[in-house]
Amino acid sequence: MRIGILQTGQSPDVLRGEAGDYPDMFVALLRDHGLAFQTFNVEAMDFPASVHDCEGWLITGSRHGAYESHPFIAPLEAFIRQAIAEKVPMVGICFGHQIIAQAMGGKVERFPGGWAVGPQTYDFGGDPVVLNAWHRDQVTARPEGAQVIACNDFCENAALVYGDTALTIQAHPEFRDAFVEGLMATRGPGLVPDPLMAEARAKMAAGKGTDSARIAERIAAFFRAKRG
Repeated sequence: MRIGILQTGQSPDVLRGEAGDYPDMFVALLRDHGLAFQTFNVEAMDFPASVHDCEGWLITGSRHGAYESHPFIAPLEAFIRQAIAEKVPMVGICFGHQIIAQAMGGKVERFPGGWAVGPQTYDFGGDPVVLNAWHRDQVTARPEGAQVIACNDFCENAALVYGDTALTIQAHPEFRDAFVEGLMATRGPGLVPDPLMAEARAKMAAGKGTDSARIAERIAAFFRAKRG
C-alpha cells in the first residue's frame, strides 16, 4: 500500500542530520508495517495531481499555524475535503490533525493554556497511552461528524476519527525523546516556559519511554482497513 506523505514543515536544520526530516520520521515509525511511501512537499506547493495518486495520505506536523495565511493552506484544505469525500484514507499528526479539523469546519486556535511539551498521557477509551507532544495550538471546536477517541485534561480533542476515512492525533508518535530534547534546545528558549521544559526533561530522564509503537500499529491498521 502506497502512502503519500504531505509534508507541511521541516525539522530544524541543526537536528536534521541525525533525526532526519519529518517524512523520514514517519517512514521510521511505520517501517515494519509493509507500507511504501512517497513524499510531496506541499509547504513548497508540490501537490499530488489527484487524491487517488496514492492509496492513503499522511499529513505531517509543521511550525505553522493552520489558521495562518500561507499559500499552501487553502489548496491543502481543498485536497483534504476531496480525499475525505472520495473515501481515500487520511491520517493527520499535530498540524495535520489541526488542518484536517479546520478543513472540515472545525476551529483551531492558540490554546490559552499554553504548551504541551514532551511525554503526555492520553486516554484512548480507557487505555492510557504516552506520546511526545510539541504544540500550543489545539482543535478547540470539532467539525460535525468528528468523534473524539483520545483526550486528557489539557487537550480535549487529542485524537479524532472521521468515520472510517480520517484518523488524526495531536501528539507526535514519530518524535523520539532525543528529537524533543533537540527542539527544546533549538526552538524552545524564549518560546516555551523553562519550567515546562524542565518537567519534560525530567519525564524523559525517568526512562519510561512512549507508546509510539502501539500508535504506529493503529495507524497502519487504519490505512489497511477494508472500506465500502
